[in-house]
Amino acid sequence: MSLANLPNIDFLLILGRAVFLVFSFAVAAVTFTGWRRTARRESELMQAQNQALLEQLTQIGTRVAASELQLRALGEQLERATAHAASAARTPSGYQIAIRLAKGGASADELAGDCGLTRAEAELIRRLHGPAQPPLRHAS
Repeated sequence: MSLANLPNIDFLLILGRAVFLVFSFAVAAVTFTGWRRTARRESELMQAQNQALLEQLTQIGTRVAASELQLRALGEQLERATAHAASAARTPSGYQIAIRLAKGGASADELAGDCGLTRAEAELIRRLHGPAQPPLRHAS
């Protein structure tokens, strides 16, 4: 081989640059395609997570609305119970009536029947608030 047949060094450098540029372009294209696929997968994953979060928020909103309804109902029950207790406080209780009747000499049966007390409660009120009875004498 003679030196005349060998390609010029400038030509070889230009050819090397061209091959390097084509190779670099191919690597960049493959890398860019991989990035796009990864970005698409991450985007789909984020969309799925966002959808799941939206469904959970909807469920939480439904539960909060149901809880608000229950709280309102409980508040109304509390108001009714408070009003009932206040009206019951204004009227004399069965015990107060039973004490007045016992002071007037009513029997335990009358106290139990008229005031809604048990027999034992009526006897206790009669003993505590009834007229004094002479103590019983034991037979000797």
